[in-house]
Amino acid sequence: MSGRRALGLALLAALALVACGKKGPPVAPGLRLPAPVVDLSAAVREAAIELAWTNPAHRVDRTRLRDLTLARVYRVEDDGSREPPSALLANGGIAGWSEVATIRLAAPEPATLRGNRVVFSDDRGLALGRRYTYVVVAVDSLGRAGPPSQRISVAYVAAPEPPVAVAARPGEREARLTWQPPARLSDGGPIPGPLAYEVLRAGAPDAPLTPVARTAEGALALTERDLENDRSYYYAVRAVRTEAGTTVYGAPSARVAVTPRKLTPPAPPADLAAIASEQTVRLSWKPSPESDVSAYVVYRAGAGGPFVRVGSTPAPGTTFTDRGVPGGAWRYAVTAQDSAAIRNESARSNEATVTVP
Repeated sequence: MSGRRALGLALLAALALVACGKKGPPVAPGLRLPAPVVDLSAAVREAAIELAWTNPAHRVDRTRLRDLTLARVYRVEDDGSREPPSALLANGGIAGWSEVATIRLAAPEPATLRGNRVVFSDDRGLALGRRYTYVVVAVDSLGRAGPPSQRISVAYVAAPEPPVAVAARPGEREARLTWQPPARLSDGGPIPGPLAYEVLRAGAPDAPLTPVARTAEGALALTERDLENDRSYYYAVRAVRTEAGTTVYGAPSARVAVTPRKLTPPAPPADLAAIASEQTVRLSWKPSPESDVSAYVVYRAGAGGPFVRVGSTPAPGTTFTDRGVPGGAWRYAVTAQDSAAIRNESARSNEATVTVP
């Protein structure tokens, strides 16, 4: 090294120390780059390849990254017969790779943000049977690009058509779903083997569907529990195929609606007692122990006839006066009715028999 060059390097080092305001070695430029994306994932969804990742929150030197501006998505295509090429960043790009998207965080379209995940669908020039490999590069506000993410490869194969005969039946706090497998793939080819299924749910007819469960291969039914009674839910089902290490999601079926409801009736009232007077019978009973009882229903029967409803009283009341009763022997019983949208009625209480003068 010449003396003049050595002197120049020393001056640069001294200026760096003054600029940082404290003693110590300067930070290497490479350490100020954004850290790489570490969780890039990919799957085939219908006619596109969906990528998802979390943007880095730190730089390579582990300091906080507060000015991340954009992410660049690169792709390379091949027949899958050999190892994908290395992704080496140089001169603002990756040699041999195509940049398929620039995702600006301030306005991420065509990508979307799902929590802290960025989701981007690539549908440009895809050909069935080809392999596509992707990397993502994070860039800060000064244009400094971090190292490429790990490579993720996807075999682009045909997705299954939607399942058919999707049906939903309500249960108590549950929805019971059934369906039949699709007949073919989206390219008209046969289904290569048993499929798994992803069940999606929305809270309104036009609300976005959200995955809630995935079945084992070959399953054609699923019961979702812990739902809210008397509330409508909207479901769709999509077929999921795994081929050459790639997960392939088909289009969802048409939506079906289901409204879980309470099916368990309350416990019946107890200790029914009746006191008769002229054309009048006064009844009293112990209440049902259930907290959702809305009313008590009173029934009357002749000596050998069927019970007929003669009235009701709202809970928490536990008395009832039956007026205009003809003279003779009568039997009474009371049931409890809950507050469900479709009321459940308990079994009858004990019978009370009276003779009206």
